[in-house]
Amino acid sequence: MDTGDTHAEDRHEDTPPPSRWETVQPWLTLACRVGLAAVLILAAVTKYPPAMSVQAVEAYDLFPTDIARLIGYTLPLFELALALLLLAGLATRYVGAASALLMLVFIAGIVSAMARGLNIDCGCFGGGGQVAPEDTRYGLDIARDIAFMAMGAFIALWPRSPFALDRALGVFR
Repeated sequence: MDTGDTHAEDRHEDTPPPSRWETVQPWLTLACRVGLAAVLILAAVTKYPPAMSVQAVEAYDLFPTDIARLIGYTLPLFELALALLLLAGLATRYVGAASALLMLVFIAGIVSAMARGLNIDCGCFGGGGQVAPEDTRYGLDIARDIAFMAMGAFIALWPRSPFALDRALGVFR
């Protein structure tokens, strides 16, 4: 008898059909993976030439010059590496967690700049450095990074998604 369920032969008679969450969650994770990867690629690309990224890191006045330069040069590469891993769906849970932690570090930096009365552009998508007090957007920058952090946390908590190397390698079914 044809029940119209094309996957019935894959389930045992007493196994219930997947819940709505089990059906939707992988697609939500895929959307978060692709969305966060796009953000990280944009952030990495707009930080070039590296002198702009270094200028943005130095504007926070948190690190000695040599450390700020190291961060300025390597941050775009780190963002790009995270983005590529998200797109590939490789080590998804860990990359989601690392992305969420990176956003938390960005939020802490912005809060620090705001608390110390600095008037800077966050440098998140290029630019960076000193700006007029009325040109700071700390609240908006923090809210945006909280949303990106939530996407990374979602990926870390529910990493199973289609079109992922993790799935092809049998890490998540």
